[in-house]
This record gives sequence, structure tokens and C-alpha cells, in this order.
Amino acid sequence: MELELLTKNRQRRVALLSISMLQDTLEQEMLLVVYDITARKEAEEQLRFSSRVFNQAHEGIIITDIHGIITDVNPAFCEITGYRREEVIGKGPHILNSGRHSPDFFNRMWTAITEHGYWQGEVWNRRKNGELYAELLTISALTDDDGQSRHFVGLFSDITQTKQQQETLELMAHYDVLTKLPNRVLFADRFTQAVAHSKRTETLLAICFLDLDNFKPVNDTYGHEVGDQLLIEVAMRLRANVRDEDTISRFGGDEFAILFRDIDSQDECEFLLRRIHESLSQPYSVNDLRLEISASSGVTFYPNDNADLDTLLRHADQTMYQAKMSGRNTYKLFNPAHNRQTMEKQQWQQQIRQALNDEQFCLFYQPKLNMRSGEVFGMEALIRWQHPERGLLAPSQFLPLIADTEIEIEMGQWVLKQSLSQLEAWHHAGYKIEVSVNIATSHLQSTHFIDDVEIALAQHPQLDSRYLQLEVVETSALGDIAAISKVIKLCRDVLGVSVALDDFGTGYSSLTHLRHLTASTIKIDQSFVRDMLDDPQDYTIVDGVSGLAEAFNRQVIAEGVETVEHGLMLLMIGCDHAQGYGIARPMAADKVPDWLNHYQAEPEWINCAARPLTARQQALYLFELTSQRWYQQFVAAMNQSDEQPESWPIIDQRKCHCGSWIQRVKTQGLFDALWLDRLEQAHAAWHQTAIKIREMCMTGQAAKSRQYLNEMVSRFEAMQAIINSAQSPLKQVVSGPRQEDNNPEKDRAID
Repeated sequence: MELELLTKNRQRRVALLSISMLQDTLEQEMLLVVYDITARKEAEEQLRFSSRVFNQAHEGIIITDIHGIITDVNPAFCEITGYRREEVIGKGPHILNSGRHSPDFFNRMWTAITEHGYWQGEVWNRRKNGELYAELLTISALTDDDGQSRHFVGLFSDITQTKQQQETLELMAHYDVLTKLPNRVLFADRFTQAVAHSKRTETLLAICFLDLDNFKPVNDTYGHEVGDQLLIEVAMRLRANVRDEDTISRFGGDEFAILFRDIDSQDECEFLLRRIHESLSQPYSVNDLRLEISASSGVTFYPNDNADLDTLLRHADQTMYQAKMSGRNTYKLFNPAHNRQTMEKQQWQQQIRQALNDEQFCLFYQPKLNMRSGEVFGMEALIRWQHPERGLLAPSQFLPLIADTEIEIEMGQWVLKQSLSQLEAWHHAGYKIEVSVNIATSHLQSTHFIDDVEIALAQHPQLDSRYLQLEVVETSALGDIAAISKVIKLCRDVLGVSVALDDFGTGYSSLTHLRHLTASTIKIDQSFVRDMLDDPQDYTIVDGVSGLAEAFNRQVIAEGVETVEHGLMLLMIGCDHAQGYGIARPMAADKVPDWLNHYQAEPEWINCAARPLTARQQALYLFELTSQRWYQQFVAAMNQSDEQPESWPIIDQRKCHCGSWIQRVKTQGLFDALWLDRLEQAHAAWHQTAIKIREMCMTGQAAKSRQYLNEMVSRFEAMQAIINSAQSPLKQVVSGPRQEDNNPEKDRAID
């Protein structure tokens, strides 16, 4: 009989008690044998504990032999992987392979296990149902007493949820939630890497700033949900049209940035940009809506534009704005030289604003005259800047710097108020003249323009508003002729202010303007008037505009009258009103009364206007004016030995004024055909001599060319004799070029 007994001592120990019965003939004896089995019982308990740990652990456990064959797995393994124990015993761990790790990954893993006896890291595996999961895995090598590996134990936990949370946080930190594109933070990181790569490979990288055109109306009309879907579609198109190495980022709203890496040339980048713009401009279908938008973008290149990321983005943004201003749905490339000009322009704008606050500006006034009557009926207000260091500056030196800015509107308001104050002062002094004020396009199209004019007039209640004329540049109506027309009508009908179309003829739709814009006055641009004596095409334009103004019952005034001959030609055309240096230069306001008191009308203009001329007489008059002008210019160029072709008058006898005149009157039936033939022959002979002289001057033989001057004079006189034979009302002695007291060329540009 055997019994297990628990001994009573300081430690609980287990003993196996064996009792044997011995019997002999004489007496009976009992043999008691005791064995200590404590160690065995502890080992059994340890095995039971290890079994509980193995089976109840929440981490998956996988045991393989040295060949990688699975010998055991715990229940947590089965719960995590979806495999039953009997499905994996005898197989390799490769049944869990997700395919997301390269062979090099596993080679490095087993190298670490071999060298260090363990490896720990994150692994993506695949469950039985095909679902991927992430695990934190520790692999340890189990060795025997001799240090030889006998088994490998893998202990892992499912960290898929943790990884997903990390990815979500990373997405929020580095990606735009809506489009899933990189945000500014990740874009900056990619840029840093790209710069390092650019320096190593000596290639360009480009920063593109892109803004959607007409996105706001879509958002406002259809709501943010449609707008968001449209942005997602835009992001998809951007991804489809850039390379894998490029980075697209959404900066917020409808603004995107693109980082182009490994650019060999600007042409390569422009190819990508054209492809992007073409794709983005195609129609979109969102919630059964057909939407059409486009994009404008600006691009700068590193290291050509050697700056940090913020500066590069600012340069690209500025250039994108230029693309929008040029018509949208296009791109512009950043020009460092142009950027310097922009910075200088901004500095000038600050100076101009300060100068406006410091009252450094003043107004000059140029008279407007009725040449037929000699009456001065108005003044045009022209701004000047009395610069403390550079002296008196003309408007051409500072007005272009503030075009389309708030400063331009503020300056326009100042000019309007100053002009009305001066006009009222002249009226009180007895000078009943009008004042015309130039209105910038941005001011005219501002929402408060009518209010500005009304408030300015209200400050002078005694002043009749019809004495104020607003001069609107014709090209300002190109943007929205309906809106401009409405403003002009309000000025005329509500405020009683007249409006003039300035620089007429320089726009693209003058007939449309005459039809729809109810301006009372048409001002012919000075570039046409100034050259009408020399270029028959400019004469035709001036004549045509004057005729159109008469047909539409508009008053016409010619700018750029610099000589008596300009005025005479205009009077024959039928244009009586004029202004220009031939009448008076712009003058300070305090000089105007004295000039008005001493002005005397030009006698030749008064006489010409007083003489009724037939169509035949007007034609002869025009021939004499233009031929004498041509002769004076030719002699001036010859005396200067000028080798510049542009300084000579038109040398082609068919294209000069006289040649055009001959061809024109042939169709009018004003002159006898034989007489015209004689005049045409004399004109051709005159030009032949002129061509000979000009060629000699152009080849450095000016002194030798003078031997032909008498021949030229003789032929000119012969031509004039033919004109005189037709009883021209104008007989003048031929002389050299008229010596002008002033030099219109010198001051022409300031107005």
C-alpha cells in the first residue's frame, strides 16, 4: 500500500509512503518506506501553469522547428488569424504572408535572429479570409543545453487598429481630408527633399501655384456639397496629369500647388502645364449637373529663382494673378526681372500714396479751342506731381504705376474735387468755361463712382454741373459696354454732367461705342492728329472719325494740334474744336486767367473758316498743305544728313499724301484727266530726284547730294505751278522748313 503524505514542517513537502507487511512464522512485522516527490509535483504544476499561459494569453503564439514548420499555436493565434490549429500544424508561416514585404525584409529578419537570437518589428500578414492585419511580432530562438537552436517562438499582437489610428492621424497631419492630397506640411517636406535632389543631379524643379477660375459661382449657386465633389474631381484630374515623382497639394479652398521634380527645361514643364489646363477645362458632371470651370496658374523655377519655399510660392502666386488678369485658363512663368519691377512698383505706390497725403500733387490745365470762332470754351485738367527731389513729374511717369489700384481711385476723387473748386473760382472771376476731368477705368467701374461725382458736385451748389465734363478712355468700355453705358446715362440724365470719349479710335469697336455710349463729345486721339500731315492713313482715320461723329450727332475735338497746318487740315475736314501745343501747353491754374486775357485767335484759322470753299478748292488746299509739309520735312532731314530712314518723309510716291491725293481725286471727277496726268508726272519726277538725294545721304554722301537740290526745287515749283493753274485759293512762297518757336516733340509725351 502506498500513500502520499504532506509533511508538517516549515515547507510543505510531499512524501510517498510505502507500507509492506512481512509475516513469518514467529511474528508479524511492518516495513515503512518514505520517498520525497516535491520536485516532481512542482514540475507538474509548472507545466499546468505554462499550459494556462499558452492557452489563455491574448497574444498569438506560434512555435516552429528549426526548419520553420509550425509545431504548435495557441488559441489567440487562431482567433487573430482565423486559422484552426489543425490547419496550420505542419505548415510554414508563409501561409500568413501578405505580399507587402519584399524578400530583403525577411532576409534581414532571419539575419538578426541568427546573429542575436531574436527579432522584433511590425509585420503585415493576411488572415484566412484574406483580410490584411498588422502585428507587432517578436521572434526568439529556443536553444538546448548545448546552445543549439531547436525551436523558434513567435509572439505577436494585433496592432491593426493602432496602425489605422496612426494612419488617420498622419492623414490629418499631412494630407487634405477632402481630396487626400498632401497639405502644406508634407509639401514643404517634399520640397526639401526635391531641393537636395536638384542640387545632386543639377536639374530644375518647378513650383506651380494653381487657382480655379469661376469656382466661387459654382459653390454659391449649387452649395458646398457640389463644390466639394467638384474639388475631388479636380484633384483626380491633377493626379492623372502629373508624373509619379511630382507632388500635388491642396492649400485650401480652390488653391493648389504642384511640385515638379527633375525638370530638364522650361519647355518640359510647359508641356505638363498645357496638359493640366486642357484637362481641367473639360466639362465636369457632378450630381447630374454639367459644370465648366478652368484654372489659372503661375510657375517659378528653382534654382533660377533661388529662394526659400515661401518666397517661391509667393512668386508663383503673383504670376498666377497675372495669368488671371490676362484672361484666365492659362499659365504664366515667373520672371525675376519682372519681379524686381513689381517690387519697385510697390515702392512707388507707397510713395505716391504718401505724396497724396502730403499734397504734393497739383493740376495743370490745357485750353480747348473753337478754331472757327477763336473762342476758348474749356480746359482739360491734367495732374502733375511736384516731387520733392525729382521736380515736376508728368502723369506718364506715375499714373501707370497705380493703374487698377485703390490709389488710382483715391487720386481720381482728389482730381475731381480740385477741378470743381478751381472751376467755381474761375466762374466767380467771370471766366465761363468748362473743365474736363479724366476718369480712370477702375474708378468709372467702381460701385461708388456716381456717388463720388454727386458728393463732389454737392460741395459746390452754385456751380452748374453742365460745365463739368468727364473724359472716359474709349478702351475702358471694352470690358462691359452695358455697365459703362448705364454710368454715362446716369451722369448725363441725373447729374447733368457731360461725358467725352477720350483717345477715340484706339479701341476695337468704335462704331459700337458710338451707337451705345451716349457721350456728347468724341476726342480724336492725338497720335492720329499729330501725324495726319505726314501719313495719309492717319488723315483718313481723322477724317473718318470726324464723319462718324457728325453722323451720330456728336461733337468732335482733336487732340495733338501742334502747328497751324494741323488746324487748317482739321477745319477742311469739318473738325472745329481742338487742343494741343499749337494752341497752348498745359499751365498752372494761376497762369490761366492771364493766358485767357491775352490769347489771340490764329488768323489763318479764322480766315480759312470764313472762306467758303468748294470741294475742288478744298482738295487743292489739301494738296498744297501736304506737299509743302513733305518738302519741309525732306529738306530738314537732308540738312541734318540723317541716315535714319524713319526721319525722312514717306518716299514712296504712291503712299505719300500727294500720291494718295492723286489716286483719290481720280475717282471723284473734280479735275480734268489730262491735268491730273500732268500733275502725276510732275509728282513722280519730284520723287525721283528726292529718292536720289536720300540715297546719297543714307550712304554718307550728303555734301555731294546738294548738287541736286536745285533740281528738286525746280521740280517742286513745276508741280506747284500745275496746282496754281487750277486756281488754288492758297498761294504761298516755297521756302525751307518752318522754324517753330517751340518743340512739340520735347513735351509731347507728358500728356
